Amino acid sequence: MNKLEPIKRVAAGLLGLGGAANGVFMLAAPALWYDSVPGLAHTGPFNAHFVSDIGVAYLVANLALLARACRPRYWPAAIAGAAFMCGHAMIHVLDIAMQRTGNASVDAWLVIVPALLAAWAATPTKEA
Repeated sequence: MNKLEPIKRVAAGLLGLGGAANGVFMLAAPALWYDSVPGLAHTGPFNAHFVSDIGVAYLVANLALLARACRPRYWPAAIAGAAFMCGHAMIHVLDIAMQRTGNASVDAWLVIVPALLAAWAATPTKEA
């Protein structure tokens, strides 16, 4: 086994748990979630349907990362989950570049860095 494989699986598991919990929070209490994220109100008024849509995407994407953590052969699912996260992160990068964000630090640490880590963790090692 490649020595990075266990590290990637742990990273996928931790990211998957955190991201899936975020998705559940978005679905269970969209208004509370919206009020809890620093700078989010800067993006526009609360929309429960939109928050729930994104909550489903977060839940599914991160369950795919959890699958990779449990079974390395499920890396294609994790790649799909990481693709959502990276696409979402690219929107945040553009928002930062165009100065349309309420809090660039929050965007970086809660969206961009986890997406980059997810992409790395989802990528299989040679043996996977």
